[in-house]
Amino acid sequence: MTKAKNADEYIKMQREMLARNPECGTTHYNLAVALIGQQKYNEARNELIEAISCSPSLAEAYVQLGGLSLQKGDLDTCLMYNQKAISARAGFSIPYGNIGFVYLQKNEPDEAIAYLNKAISFNSNFIQAHTCLANAYFMKNDFDKSIESSLKALEIDSNFPIAHHNLAIAYFEKKEYDKAIEHCDKAIELGMEIPQGFLDLLKTYRDNN
Repeated sequence: MTKAKNADEYIKMQREMLARNPECGTTHYNLAVALIGQQKYNEARNELIEAISCSPSLAEAYVQLGGLSLQKGDLDTCLMYNQKAISARAGFSIPYGNIGFVYLQKNEPDEAIAYLNKAISFNSNFIQAHTCLANAYFMKNDFDKSIESSLKALEIDSNFPIAHHNLAIAYFEKKEYDKAIEHCDKAIELGMEIPQGFLDLLKTYRDNN
């Protein structure tokens, strides 16, 4: 098969394939992902619904629909689609991680922890799940487990800025200021913007030691 030279050509090719075989859920899905890349979200949503209609077990399509719902701030619909993704494929780590993230947004850390641990059980290298888990434990004031989760994320990618930021605030809460400064500096070096209020707190410690 000839490879597309750009996104527009790829989309055209997918539409031509659908004209020949409109019942192919995978082609509807591939078209939807390309449309999302072009920020044509309504068209993409329609294609994802077609994909599921043709292939009800296509878990990735439910995940993408959940992502479009999250983008609109609709946490409950995002939750529903990711639950459907789990029903379609029980061992798929991404929807478990997404559900954990949604529960974090809903300030329900216990629910988040349960789903994030499940995501990690299916994919131990799911770095976003580890960092979300660090946030969930932080919300429960369990700073040791928060640190443990962030360190696991850094085992996967030592230059993951969110993990360094999470470590900075967790170490700060434990009054381990030198470690907090070390990881804050690393997060900044990796391009992460740190809230000025937190930087001011660390500066106060630096100035007094």
